[in-house]
Amino acid sequence: MIIMEIQQNFSKEEENKAVTTPADESDFVARYPWLFKEVAADLADSSIINMTEMSTPLGLMLAGATSQGVCLLEFTNRIRLEKEFIDLQKLLNAIMVAGRNQHLDQLQDELTEYFQGKRKIFSVPLHTPGNEFSQAVWKALQEIPYGKTWSYKEQAEMMNNPKAIRAIASTNGRNRLAIIIPCHRVIGSNGTMTGYAAGIDKKKWLLKFERNNSEKQEGTLF
Repeated sequence: MIIMEIQQNFSKEEENKAVTTPADESDFVARYPWLFKEVAADLADSSIINMTEMSTPLGLMLAGATSQGVCLLEFTNRIRLEKEFIDLQKLLNAIMVAGRNQHLDQLQDELTEYFQGKRKIFSVPLHTPGNEFSQAVWKALQEIPYGKTWSYKEQAEMMNNPKAIRAIASTNGRNRLAIIIPCHRVIGSNGTMTGYAAGIDKKKWLLKFERNNSEKQEGTLF
C-alpha cells in the first residue's frame, strides 16, 4: 500500500499556525451534533468536559479537558470515536460543552511546539480515569523516549508483567490521549507497524517526524 508522504518541513508561517482552534464555537457544535446532544441535561449533578477542535499538520483533532486536566485528544477519524466519548462521559459523570479552559490553552501551546519539533515531553495536567492496570499501562507508554519505539513485549517486560502482552495491547488501544500518551511508539516485535486507531499512515508519520527531530546520539557526528 502506498502511503502519501506529508510535508514535514514547515515554513515559519506554517509553524506558527500549526495548531489552531475554531473561531466560531457555533460552527464547532454544528459539525459534531452527537458530541453535545446531552448538553440540555441537568448540570447540577454533572461535571463539565470543555471541548474544542485543534487543526494540526495531520488533520483535525478533538481536545477535551475537565477542571483537573486534559482528558481527551483524538484525531477525528479515530475508529469508534463516538463510543469512546460516551464511555468517558459515563466514567466522569460529565457532559461535553464547547469551550476552553486553562488546560486546553496550555495543550494548544504544547501541541504547537510538538509539531514544530521543539517539544518532546508534555507537561499539561492530565485527567485519565481508569483502573490500576490501565494507569500502569498508560504510565509505561509515557516512559518510551521521544524518537524511540518499544514492542508490546518490551512494554510488558518494562511493566514486570511479561504474560500480559494481550491485555497491555488492548489497554494501549483505549488510550484517549493521542500523542501526549504516545501509544504510536509501540510496534510489533518484528518491527512492523501494528494497528493505530487513527490510521497506520498517521503512526508512520509521527514516528518518522520524531526520529527526524530527535537529538543526535552521543558520540555521533551526523
